[in-house]
Amino acid sequence: MAKIQLGVLFGSRSCEREVAIISAVQLMNHVDTEKYDVIPVYISEQGIWYTGAPLRDIKNYTPFNPDMKGVDQVALDITAGSGALIANRPGKGLFGKPSQEVVARLECCVIVMHGLNGEDGTLQGMLELANLPYTSAGVAGSAIGMDKIMMKQFFRGAGTLPCLPDCWFTRSMFQADREAVLDKVEKELGYPVFVKPANLGSSIGVSRADDREGLIDSLELAFDYDRRVLVEKGLDKPIELNCSVLGYDDDVTASPIEMPISGEQFLDFKEKYLAGGGSKGMASLQRVLPAPIEDSLRDEIQRLSCEIFRMLDCKGVVRIDYMFDKTTEKVYITEINTIPGSLAFYLWENAGMKYSQLIDKMVESAMRAHEDRNLRNYAFTSDILKSVSLGGAKGAKGAKGSKGAKL
Repeated sequence: MAKIQLGVLFGSRSCEREVAIISAVQLMNHVDTEKYDVIPVYISEQGIWYTGAPLRDIKNYTPFNPDMKGVDQVALDITAGSGALIANRPGKGLFGKPSQEVVARLECCVIVMHGLNGEDGTLQGMLELANLPYTSAGVAGSAIGMDKIMMKQFFRGAGTLPCLPDCWFTRSMFQADREAVLDKVEKELGYPVFVKPANLGSSIGVSRADDREGLIDSLELAFDYDRRVLVEKGLDKPIELNCSVLGYDDDVTASPIEMPISGEQFLDFKEKYLAGGGSKGMASLQRVLPAPIEDSLRDEIQRLSCEIFRMLDCKGVVRIDYMFDKTTEKVYITEINTIPGSLAFYLWENAGMKYSQLIDKMVESAMRAHEDRNLRNYAFTSDILKSVSLGGAKGAKGAKGSKGAKL
């Protein structure tokens, strides 16, 4: 049986690019080479695509040298079904003409992107155009999952999903009337609050504010990273609980629940990725797994997680984060990570699933979704073009068919 040509797409123009590199190299080291030929595809911070075997070695990113032997700059042919990675070759000799060469063909893509330009639906949309199977949530689910403001509005609009109170602002609103922004936060939320850039993950740009001065500092920090900012009501020493979900369509499973351990008031970038040396990404974070919580709370979080997964029409693997208020015994959804750090493999290992098996499940989900997408009828035809006249000031919209029907 022929191996699947598995493209692993990672990096990109994102503040979380380095985290994505760690997650991608981890994944490539656990792929079952009896089933897949791994084709690394690194997108640099300039947005340039590269492929080649050296990209599987984490040492080659400190710093990344695009001219290293064995690495080609490539572009993806987005012709539907092509999957070709094309490299430009210079001509040989004085009169040689440059040429193009297909250096690989992708049959399925594992997207290992964290943050903008990859996790946010942009790359997913391109792969839809290219008609290639891919492992992450789709365009809509990825876009909503990336934008914290839209995400909270989606959760709240669902009616049954518990969310903490919040408000949001744009940079122009803050610059135009700083006092009005501060007053709104204090009136509607009080302190403490957490201030978050709308389109960032890994806790980059996130901070807690306990008073007006701290709120100003937090807003200024967040606006350095995004023009839109979410301000969310804080809880007094909540317990953080995370749950992963795996699958597609009607085949959805929730993982055991973890309780990350933080020495601070919230998990910042340093604690998430640098506490263990950084080489293992989210897998190095200190945690209690499974979390020491009541069975009823575990069941509720797993139920909510599967419900959110289905609502956003996700596929592959996601992680959904929660806050549990010990005082009120209420659980609140913090966010969904449609491409979680380290692909949440450590949660599935706790359930008895090897990382290689998790990758298999992700690829299976991608293939199923791709088959479903290709079942759509794209061949609907009518006589509309025969009856269209583009003459006159009204153009096509105001034209009438031969029978006098307005189009």
